[in-house]
Amino acid sequence: MDLSQFSQAFFVEAIELLAQMEQLLLELDVESPDSEQLNAIFRAAHSIKGGAATFGFTALTETTHLLETLLDRARHGQLSLSGPMIDAFLETKDALQEQLTAYQAGKEPEPERVAHICAVLQQLALENGDGASVPASAPAPAPVMVAAPAPVAAAASGQGALRIRFSRLSDSECNLLADELGNLGKILSRTRSNDLLTVVLETTCEPDAIIAVCCFVIDESQIDITRESAEAAPAEAAAAPAAPVPAPAVGAPVEAAGKPQVSAASPAAAAPGAKESSSIRVDVEKVDQLINLVGELVITQSMLTQAATMLDPVAYERFLSGLGHLERNARDLQESVMSIRMMPMDYVFSRFPRVIRDVSAKLGKQVRLDTFGKETELDKGLIERIVDPLTHLVRNSLDHGIETPEIRLAKGKEATGQLLLSAQHHGGNIVIEVSDDGAGLNREKILAKAMQQGLNVSESMPDDEVWQLIFAPGFSTAEQVTDISGRGVGMDVVKRNIQEMGGHVEIQSRGGHGTTTRIVLPLTLAILNGMSVKVGSEAYILPLSYVIESLQPLPEHLHSITSDGHVIKVRGEYLPLIELHRVFDVSGAQVNPTQGILVIVQADDTRFALLVDELLGQHQVVVKNLETNYRKVPGISAATILGDGSVAFIIDVGAMPRIQRAQAASSAALAGASRRDPIAA
Repeated sequence: MDLSQFSQAFFVEAIELLAQMEQLLLELDVESPDSEQLNAIFRAAHSIKGGAATFGFTALTETTHLLETLLDRARHGQLSLSGPMIDAFLETKDALQEQLTAYQAGKEPEPERVAHICAVLQQLALENGDGASVPASAPAPAPVMVAAPAPVAAAASGQGALRIRFSRLSDSECNLLADELGNLGKILSRTRSNDLLTVVLETTCEPDAIIAVCCFVIDESQIDITRESAEAAPAEAAAAPAAPVPAPAVGAPVEAAGKPQVSAASPAAAAPGAKESSSIRVDVEKVDQLINLVGELVITQSMLTQAATMLDPVAYERFLSGLGHLERNARDLQESVMSIRMMPMDYVFSRFPRVIRDVSAKLGKQVRLDTFGKETELDKGLIERIVDPLTHLVRNSLDHGIETPEIRLAKGKEATGQLLLSAQHHGGNIVIEVSDDGAGLNREKILAKAMQQGLNVSESMPDDEVWQLIFAPGFSTAEQVTDISGRGVGMDVVKRNIQEMGGHVEIQSRGGHGTTTRIVLPLTLAILNGMSVKVGSEAYILPLSYVIESLQPLPEHLHSITSDGHVIKVRGEYLPLIELHRVFDVSGAQVNPTQGILVIVQADDTRFALLVDELLGQHQVVVKNLETNYRKVPGISAATILGDGSVAFIIDVGAMPRIQRAQAASSAALAGASRRDPIAA
């Protein structure tokens, strides 16, 4: 049997098991370890070892066997846990991750790295009185083979009968499982009743080896294995030939008789009457292709709806009614398909307990991590790209923000600092915050550094603008470069990465009380709810999540602040007025604000008004990346195709104030040059 078709499923499951193992190790109380946690950690290592042996991944099998042996002793109270031991287990987890990556790439792991981690585990075993651990020179455990070329007689000492019950099977699964079990031993009986299959198998295999094979066909919750008594097995079975499977690695713990332990990958399977797994693994490329096709369907539906506006509603009543149903179904389909790509933020947050543990120990600091909103969902494409920026922010908080216990106690704080990671939905966006209760940002230090670097700053700048200075390229107030932060990857990279995802960053800080970095991202970059507006002959899309209201101003509401700058008074508040025709240099647009429409928007906690000619409507639009298909355009975040087939640009609302300030500065510079030298100007 060709096992390569199942290897990818093993890699995915093994990565999940390693992540679960790391989380449980970090939560484990070494003084009073929880038995359920220890059992779950052991089962994770045991499952990885079984799969690795099945595929012949020798280094992975040997390493997990050594780890599994130590974990088995710990869960049976034969080994006392300690902080350094947990460190070694976490180091082993990292090594297993490296080995998986190598095997996934079709390579062998680095022998030196494998030898090092095996030596660490063997030393742990020796220090804790285990003389039976596998020596460094021991041969690699033999892999579990699924199919044998020819049956051979089984050793009488290891022969036994297992009653294997499978539930919820299809016909094809029944036949496939029966064939595979025939490769693992001699089938003494086989009974089929509806979707149930019971097989009595004479074999030298342990239950966990059989489960490892069957789980490549069905879910573990569908398998139940018990040992047959000696009287129940036919007497003649002892001499019957069988195709044996090599036993698990030498020294591996043997499970007790009865139902084998359930894999940590599916804890619910251990419960009686556990429900069948209702999830499937699908390649991300297939999901992306489906999303693109649905997007094209939505565009086609919009084109039909646009064309139908010219039809007689009485003569084409049935057609227009069907078109309405199509529109609703297309929207529901679009939302359902988009939900497939949504993942909980726990996927990101679960990485940081290990980061905080390692970094705080290296810095000699005590830090407690709290999380909020782990169940908040974000598009998979964004959730993977947000990991690096968040990691940099967390490291900065640990290195530059949170003080050492001595300094905190001197300031009247608790010795243990707090780091908070939170996520929540806000309109059509997700807001992710990294907060610490450390020293906060130093305004004077930042301004001094900015002046030293020649940045345009002043002592009267508001705090919000001062905090934004740390995003300048190459800006750092660190006294010395460390291996934690300040390594040339500055906050400007963080900000640029977030802006590329269609988001923005805000900072709030109080001296002595801590800093909060706020990241605002769209829920997805594939589809957005937008308001289409007209400026001259051009159509633009405003993301609806930024729009507050629209109005037509009266002359007395407008006030001039410069020759070409205005503010609008809305319910007692003066808001900057940004004329889109000036920003994008559109000819033929309405230049008189009282004759146009003002759309009030909010971005980065700042409200302002955008002048447009006309409001065209609200609808969902399929986002097309402009940089991929054309090039980056200031003030434009993406593009979309409208119902009439024309292209409309999606406005980067957050960039509007910056562009207006840049244009105003350019105009002022040009005017100054004109006054100094009219001929040259």
